[in-house]
Amino acid sequence: MSKGRAVAVMLDDAEEAALTALIRKHGAPQSLALRARIVLAAADGLTNKDIATKLNVCAHTAGVWRNRFARDGLDGLYDEPRPGAPRQIGD
Repeated sequence: MSKGRAVAVMLDDAEEAALTALIRKHGAPQSLALRARIVLAAADGLTNKDIATKLNVCAHTAGVWRNRFARDGLDGLYDEPRPGAPRQIGD
């Protein structure tokens, strides 16, 4: 991630509704809900530092999720596959 100005996040009504639904969903992973909160705060015009203070995360974390959402949309908030060998034992 390059240093400089934070990426502006603009949400349409559908994206805002989807992010709000992720936050309110009872069975949603809390990590995903936190990412949705970060994006909603970024859309409100808060800086990474302000988001970090408000949500008790570091400013780098806020910047990472802001950039991933700007690049990939809602799909960017979900975890990417981890590197390494495939599982030997399934769930």
